[in-house]
Amino acid sequence: MSQRPAPDDRQAYARFVAVGTRWMDNDIYGHLNNVVYYSLFDTAVNQYLIEQGALDIHGGAVIGLVVETHCNYFDSLAFPQRIEAGLRVAQRGRSSVRYEIGLFAEGAETCAARGHFVHVYVERDSRRPVAELPAPYHKALEGLQL
Repeated sequence: MSQRPAPDDRQAYARFVAVGTRWMDNDIYGHLNNVVYYSLFDTAVNQYLIEQGALDIHGGAVIGLVVETHCNYFDSLAFPQRIEAGLRVAQRGRSSVRYEIGLFAEGAETCAARGHFVHVYVERDSRRPVAELPAPYHKALEGLQL
């Protein structure tokens, strides 16, 4: 049996992105529904890539498709909390990146949830993996290395 995962602290992440919660994110139990965490992961990474000039969601020739995802939950988050998403790159391939994300309540020292997802970067039209990540992605990913 594997050891129970423990939450990360802030020093485990290279960069932070602020993401908001919405009224509709809470479920009947009064906290963010588990599917919302995955949306926050995706939002934080894509927001960072857009801000860095790597991702053009409307007209870019390269887009990222999620092929794997995972989440461990340690504490509850709920609307109207502000969330700080810690980002880091764990692994880079020729056309893929494994992002690791920690979701922190604003000002909290340890993450309430930690997860990862793998993007495979493909040509928008063919949906085939790119031969190499474009230069703007390399530059943006450097900012997520520890």
